[in-house]
Amino acid sequence: MQVIDASATSPAPAGPDPATTDHLDGTQEPAARPRRLALSPSRASDFKACPLLYRFRAIDKLPEPSGKEAVRGTLVHAVLERMFSRPPAERTPEGTAAALRPTWEELSAERPDWREVIPEPDLAAWLSSAETMVHSYFRLEDPRRFSPESCELAVEIDLADGVALRGFIDRVDVAPTGQIRIVDYKTGRSPSENFEAGALYQLKFYALMVYRIRGVVPAQLKLLYLSDELPLTYTPSEQELLAFERGVSALWKAVLTAVRTGDFRPRKSRLCSWCHHQSLCPEFGGTPPPYPGPPLLENVTPLAG
Repeated sequence: MQVIDASATSPAPAGPDPATTDHLDGTQEPAARPRRLALSPSRASDFKACPLLYRFRAIDKLPEPSGKEAVRGTLVHAVLERMFSRPPAERTPEGTAAALRPTWEELSAERPDWREVIPEPDLAAWLSSAETMVHSYFRLEDPRRFSPESCELAVEIDLADGVALRGFIDRVDVAPTGQIRIVDYKTGRSPSENFEAGALYQLKFYALMVYRIRGVVPAQLKLLYLSDELPLTYTPSEQELLAFERGVSALWKAVLTAVRTGDFRPRKSRLCSWCHHQSLCPEFGGTPPPYPGPPLLENVTPLAG
């Protein structure tokens, strides 16, 4: 895994490598330093959808069960990442699909709970569904014709106004002309036209980070939906990224206010049907656990105003 840690104005406050364990409340091994508070695309989406959900995930670190689809997504991502470490001529559908089982054995040894999610009687059919997605990928792209600059790129950056951003980019491609393409693999189905903007939020977030680090607007953002073999591409403009940056700054200000005050309001919506924390949510008659307090705000640059 590659790591970029940059600041738009000055070096970021001293802190751990972005690839370290993410415990914002400081509950780690004594030798490890907890990571400072930062905004990722997933946590930004959580806060926009429901501030209380953001608290449960980013601060309380409440456990959530892994599902078969999520674990399959992790496996497929890992296999595709490792595929690009091989010479182009060896990046074949058969060879990549053959890597699924050994990669599963390795990953599930690190996460024994995954073997409960996918028990042995279900494993063959589940691996077959992952193999289908690998072959779908090869119908969308020919990885023998290019080599990415980076795969699974961990990025952390402070914007000029103090917003701390963090993310993991599936793939960064750079053409001989210097044009940059940001690619993300999705193992779920592609969204309808009405929900494409939401699907692109994550990639616009990454595009902003790349723009502020390299000073270049990515030429293309690309989502590859492996379930239905559909690509979704988008070309951002500089003005659009600047407007997106203003929105991220406003969101970060709201996050910091909630973190400092402990005031995370639940927001009821149809997304609640998929939430694992209804028993702790006031909207469903529950009571959240005691607020553990602000995590590592001493390492976060305050926003002006």
